[in-house]
Amino acid sequence: MPALDIFSNDAFSLSSLTAAINNVPYKPGRLGAAGLFEEAGVTQPNVFVESYEGVLSLVPVVPRNAPAAPLNKGNRKALSFRVPHVPTKDALAADEVLGVRAFGSENELEGIQNVVNGRLLSMRNNLEYTLEAHRVACLKGEYIDASGAAISLYTAFDVVQQVINFALNSDTTLVRSKCLDVLEAIEPALGGLGFSGVRVFCGSTFWRSLIEHKAVKETYLNTQMAASLRGDARMEMEFGGLVFERYRGAGSVAIGDKEAYAVPIEVSGLFITRFAPANYIETVNTLGLPIYAKQEPMDMGKGIDLEAQSNPLNLCTRPRAIIKLTTP
Repeated sequence: MPALDIFSNDAFSLSSLTAAINNVPYKPGRLGAAGLFEEAGVTQPNVFVESYEGVLSLVPVVPRNAPAAPLNKGNRKALSFRVPHVPTKDALAADEVLGVRAFGSENELEGIQNVVNGRLLSMRNNLEYTLEAHRVACLKGEYIDASGAAISLYTAFDVVQQVINFALNSDTTLVRSKCLDVLEAIEPALGGLGFSGVRVFCGSTFWRSLIEHKAVKETYLNTQMAASLRGDARMEMEFGGLVFERYRGAGSVAIGDKEAYAVPIEVSGLFITRFAPANYIETVNTLGLPIYAKQEPMDMGKGIDLEAQSNPLNLCTRPRAIIKLTTP
C-alpha cells in the first residue's frame, strides 16, 4: 500500500499514540521522583480551589445542574485556576518513512512504529522537563498559569512566605537551632497535620556552605557518620532532624544558588498535579491523562505532523508550610 496510507492504521490513532507515549519509560525530574506531587485527572480546563486561612482545598465536582457544594463563610475564598496548555510538535516527512519501510513485508508497520515512537520519546522528554520546571516553581510558592506566567500563591491567597536566614557564612551560627526553627515554622502551618520528616532541596552555594560549615563538620566527626564527610559531596545529608540534598538543576529549572526549600514529607495533598484533557474533539469532557499524542497528514501528502501535549496544573495547597532558607 502507499507509504503514508499506513498512518490510517489503528496503530496510529489518537488512542494508540496516546497509549504509546504514556507507556514510554518514565524518567521523572527530581521532584517527580521524590513523590511529592499527588497526580489525578480532571475533566475540565479549570480547577476550582478554595482557601481557608492560607490552606487550599479542591472544590468537589458535582453532576451538571446538581446543587453546588456550599462554601463555608468566614475567611474562605474560592479561586479558579486555568490549567496550562503545553503542546509540542514534530514532523515525519514522506522520505523518512520510505527510508525505513520494507515494502510488502510484514515488518512495514513495525518499522514505521519504531520511527514514530522515537519521535514520541523526544517529545515526552521535553514535556517531562517542562513539568519539572512547573514543579520547581511550585516549590517556590508559584504556579504556572495558562499564559505561562509564574504567579505567586502567597499573593493569590494573601499569605506570607516564611523565610529563615541560615547565616552559613558565619562559623558561630547554631545550625541545629536553625533546623529547629524550620520544624517549628512548619508545624503551625500544617494546622495540626502530621508529617514524617522534612526534606530540604538546596541550591549549589547553599549546599556547599552547609556541608563545609564548622558546626556540621564537627557534628559528623563525632559520630559514626564521619565517613560521610569523605563521600560524594553531591549526596544527601541528615542534620538537625532535616534531610538536606543538593538539587541538580539545569538552565532555568533550578533553585537559587543561595537558597533552599524545606518541605514536610508525607502530608496528604500538600502538592497536587491535575491533568486536564487535550483540546481534541475526541477528548472533550474525558478524564485528563498526563500526555496526549496525535498525528495528521501534511498538505499534499508530504508526510505527517505529530503533536504531543500535556495540560498540567501544579499547586501547593499549604504554601506557608514550605520554608524558604537563605544564606549570604
